[in-house]
Amino acid sequence: MNSLSKKAQDLQSGLYKHFKGGEYTVICVGRLSEDREKEMVIYQSQENSYIWIRPLDMFLEEVERDGYKGPRFRKI
Repeated sequence: MNSLSKKAQDLQSGLYKHFKGGEYTVICVGRLSEDREKEMVIYQSQENSYIWIRPLDMFLEEVERDGYKGPRFRKI
Protein backbone atom coordinates (compact mmCIF):
# COMPACT_ATOMS: atom_id res chain seq x y z
CA MET A 1 0.00 0.00 0.00
CA ASN A 2 1.80 3.10 -1.23
CA SER A 3 -0.79 5.75 -1.90
CA LEU A 4 -3.36 7.34 0.35
CA SER A 5 -7.08 6.74 -0.10
CA LYS A 6 -9.13 9.03 -2.33
CA LYS A 7 -10.67 10.54 0.83
CA ALA A 8 -7.20 11.37 2.18
CA GLN A 9 -6.02 12.74 -1.15
CA ASP A 10 -9.11 14.97 -1.37
CA LEU A 11 -8.54 16.53 2.07
CA GLN A 12 -6.97 19.93 1.46
CA SER A 13 -4.39 21.41 3.77
CA GLY A 14 -5.31 24.79 5.20
CA LEU A 15 -7.52 26.35 7.85
CA TYR A 16 -10.51 24.47 9.31
CA LYS A 17 -13.02 25.40 11.98
CA HIS A 18 -14.09 22.80 14.56
CA PHE A 19 -17.81 22.68 15.28
CA LYS A 20 -17.08 23.83 18.86
CA GLY A 21 -15.34 26.94 17.52
CA GLY A 22 -11.58 26.38 17.47
CA GLU A 23 -9.54 26.97 14.31
CA TYR A 24 -6.92 24.50 13.13
CA THR A 25 -4.47 24.21 10.26
CA VAL A 26 -4.41 20.81 8.56
CA ILE A 27 -0.77 19.93 7.96
CA CYS A 28 -1.02 16.53 6.28
CA VAL A 29 -2.46 13.02 6.31
CA GLY A 30 -0.25 10.11 7.34
CA ARG A 31 -0.48 6.46 8.31
CA LEU A 32 0.18 4.63 11.55
CA SER A 33 3.38 2.63 11.37
CA GLU A 34 1.78 -0.33 13.18
CA ASP A 35 -1.42 -0.35 11.09
CA ARG A 36 -0.91 1.13 7.65
CA GLU A 37 -4.63 0.93 6.91
CA LYS A 38 -5.31 3.72 9.42
CA GLU A 39 -4.97 7.21 7.97
CA MET A 40 -4.53 10.04 10.43
CA VAL A 41 -4.94 13.80 10.01
CA ILE A 42 -2.21 15.91 11.60
CA TYR A 43 -3.33 19.43 12.42
CA GLN A 44 -2.29 22.41 14.55
CA SER A 45 -4.32 24.66 16.83
CA GLN A 46 -4.29 28.34 15.87
CA GLU A 47 -4.91 29.26 19.51
CA ASN A 48 -1.94 27.60 21.20
CA SER A 49 0.07 25.86 18.42
CA TYR A 50 -0.60 22.37 19.86
CA ILE A 51 -0.29 19.58 17.31
CA TRP A 52 -3.16 17.11 17.18
CA ILE A 53 -3.66 13.76 15.44
CA ARG A 54 -7.09 12.32 14.68
CA PRO A 55 -8.27 9.43 12.50
CA LEU A 56 -9.25 10.69 9.05
CA ASP A 57 -12.75 9.20 9.27
CA MET A 58 -13.36 10.97 12.58
CA PHE A 59 -12.00 14.26 11.21
CA LEU A 60 -14.41 14.07 8.27
CA GLU A 61 -17.47 12.72 10.09
CA GLU A 62 -20.76 14.46 10.71
CA VAL A 63 -21.62 15.15 14.35
CA GLU A 64 -24.87 15.90 16.10
CA ARG A 65 -24.43 17.58 19.46
CA ASP A 66 -26.03 20.38 21.48
CA GLY A 67 -28.34 21.44 18.65
CA TYR A 68 -25.60 21.32 16.00
CA LYS A 69 -25.68 18.88 13.11
CA GLY A 70 -22.94 19.01 10.49
CA PRO A 71 -19.27 18.33 9.85
CA ARG A 72 -16.86 18.04 12.77
CA PHE A 73 -14.47 20.32 10.84
CA ARG A 74 -15.24 22.62 7.92
CA LYS A 75 -12.73 24.36 5.68
CA ILE A 76 -12.63 28.15 6.04
